[in-house]
Amino acid sequence: MPEIHEQWMLLALSEAMKAVGNTHPNPAVGAVIVRDGQVLGKGFTQAVGGNHAEVEALQTAGDVTGARLYVTLEPCASQGRTPACTSAIIPSGITTVVYASSDPNPQMAGGAQILKDAGIEVVAGVCKEEADSLNRPFFHYLQTKMPWVIAKAATSLDGKMATRTQHSQWISGEASRKHAHQVRALCDAIVVGVGTLVHDNPSLTVRDAEIVGKVPLRVMLGKHAPKPFKGCKLLSDEAPSRFYIIHDNDDAAAWRDLGMDVVVVGNYEAAFKHLAGDGCLQVLLEGGGKLHAACLELHISKELLLYQAPLLIGGVDAMSFWHGLGAETMQDAVHIEHIERQILGNDMLIRGDIVYPA
Repeated sequence: MPEIHEQWMLLALSEAMKAVGNTHPNPAVGAVIVRDGQVLGKGFTQAVGGNHAEVEALQTAGDVTGARLYVTLEPCASQGRTPACTSAIIPSGITTVVYASSDPNPQMAGGAQILKDAGIEVVAGVCKEEADSLNRPFFHYLQTKMPWVIAKAATSLDGKMATRTQHSQWISGEASRKHAHQVRALCDAIVVGVGTLVHDNPSLTVRDAEIVGKVPLRVMLGKHAPKPFKGCKLLSDEAPSRFYIIHDNDDAAAWRDLGMDVVVVGNYEAAFKHLAGDGCLQVLLEGGGKLHAACLELHISKELLLYQAPLLIGGVDAMSFWHGLGAETMQDAVHIEHIERQILGNDMLIRGDIVYPA
């Protein structure tokens, strides 16, 4: 039976993927209803105010007497914008509910016990690791009110992101750049600093990858706005854009006159909290080195995505990935855990969770 449970839960996870990026402030959830080896109905969380995955599956299934419900998150126990999912499941005729992740939201948790009290068999934790990973940005937001920030960079073997003349296109190869666009497509926002905006004039759009959810918001974050310059790609209508700045000035006013959304914040952490509150729960931080340094030193970045090219650039004035104070001792160094390595053309992708010293 455990293998059968896993088979149907993987189908529910594929349903949940359809909801990624469209459900804030709710998690992305998928559900499948099965009886005698046949799928009766399936569904995923709709946009805010719409049906949860369980209700979507029930509405597509018809008669579900004696069936099993597979859902990637413990059914909610309380009413929010919509009625509690347990209130739809209990009278439906479902006899078994199998779920993956426990609900971390204290306002909604407890559905499993309510179902048990109603005489429904409950199986917990099937494909939990996969389901937890799918909603990691949402769980992180619940705990911290901050987005899950992925620090992404392409560097040489000696850790440089550009030469001493600020030339950086291209350090990584085509395979790495294609992979980076696939990651962009899964994110709610893409963030760069003032230097990257001025020196590279990036478009920060997604190319050659299917976007999951909304088009990512393009963001510049800095202490101040640079002087407006002709041909700035963030002013295009390809995707929405926003500047976060700490100090307001005439240059910021000039960007506003050009149609840029400019938000003044007290510090970098406030900018990321604002992004999370606006529904940007997974954010790709693309640099440059000074912004990466600030976000590492403030413990804002949570995951590393490093494309390492077989190049040596050198130079004390060349921009490095952590272009700041850095660690004072080895005990202060940041560690990377749960490491994944992948060869992309001639490059090495290193990905893992960032763990800060106590």
